[in-house]
Amino acid sequence: MNKIIFITGGARSGKSDYALKTAEDIGNIRGYIATAEALDDEMRERIEIHRKSRGDGWHTLEEPRNLLNLFESLQTKYDVLIIDCLTLWVSNLMGDGLNDEEILKMADNLSKKIDRLKLNFIIVTNELGMGIVPDNPLGRRFRDIAGKVNQIIAAISNEVYFMVSGIPMKIK
Repeated sequence: MNKIIFITGGARSGKSDYALKTAEDIGNIRGYIATAEALDDEMRERIEIHRKSRGDGWHTLEEPRNLLNLFESLQTKYDVLIIDCLTLWVSNLMGDGLNDEEILKMADNLSKKIDRLKLNFIIVTNELGMGIVPDNPLGRRFRDIAGKVNQIIAAISNEVYFMVSGIPMKIK
């Protein structure tokens, strides 16, 4: 049976570090699916820092959009897969012009695929609903869609953690 662990929290709350540590406790053959894209120098630097923090023992797959098509071939290759992160995935899809319904359908399909695969997943996302309401329609739309996507994936997860200042709080 697969185990699905969902890790959420604010920016720089320790989500990715906790995901890495948790994955290392689960298995030796680990995959890391990165949804970030290096579109500018600052993001390239962030990605490189993330790569270095993983160290050896990780196979990194960069897939900013097509998560659904990725998993079937990986099912027998890994003890655990990290997806980092869902909010960047949502941002990428929005940037491609997908509407809300298309994104939510993709998230629903993603949840069904993750739930049926015999593979351990750790899924990282950002909690966006605890701050101020964005002052523009695009920001509010992003917050709303990301929140709904988080709810879809959290619903199928065996464990859900909320990170605060590097401390994981188990909420499911």
